[in-house]
Amino acid sequence: MRARHREVHRSNRVGWLRAAVLGANDGIVSVAGLVVGVAASGASHAVILTSGVAGLVAGAMSMAAGEYVSVQSQADTEKADLTREKHELADDPHTELAELAHIYVRRGLTPALAHQVAEQLTAHDALGAHARDELGITETLRARPVQAAMASAAAFTVGALVPLAAVLLVPTENVGMATIAVTLASLFVSGALAAYAGGAPLLRGAWRVGFWGAMAMAASHLIGNLFDVRV
Repeated sequence: MRARHREVHRSNRVGWLRAAVLGANDGIVSVAGLVVGVAASGASHAVILTSGVAGLVAGAMSMAAGEYVSVQSQADTEKADLTREKHELADDPHTELAELAHIYVRRGLTPALAHQVAEQLTAHDALGAHARDELGITETLRARPVQAAMASAAAFTVGALVPLAAVLLVPTENVGMATIAVTLASLFVSGALAAYAGGAPLLRGAWRVGFWGAMAMAASHLIGNLFDVRV
């Protein structure tokens, strides 16, 4: 007997992976930039740490709220489209059947086969067929606001702990450089892991995340030096 063929697809990770990658990178870069900028201004160790913790809390809550609102808007749109489609199926099922068959014709089926497929799918789950093939809404890729919000907030918190660890473990005079080094290393790792989870080249994912993180910290360091506020 032939071995059972198993396929591993990554599309079911899209909902939480996007939010988690964005949250983790934002947590690392935002708090690292904040720490580097405050340290460059000459602030004390307590002020640097307080700023970092405040950035973690505010950032995690902001990411959760932002993700929830944006993904909920997508969910509301999907719900409105499905409600409209449900009414159209009830009011004019023949037109909807023809519309579904026409979709399959455009995908390469003959008119007769397309009509037969449309009839069978309509009999099985009319709304599901139109949601998938007409609206592009599938169970795998449907908007999940709570999942996105939780993934984003949790990932932001984990990411923000990286520069905070540097602040806690390194003397004040070395906080800036230590934070930059630790942050760049973590960004390369997170970029590579995100690329691996999404099936993309590891090196490309690591470099693009690390580059933009370095630019953010360089800008923050410049601003801190310009103000040079001693606390």
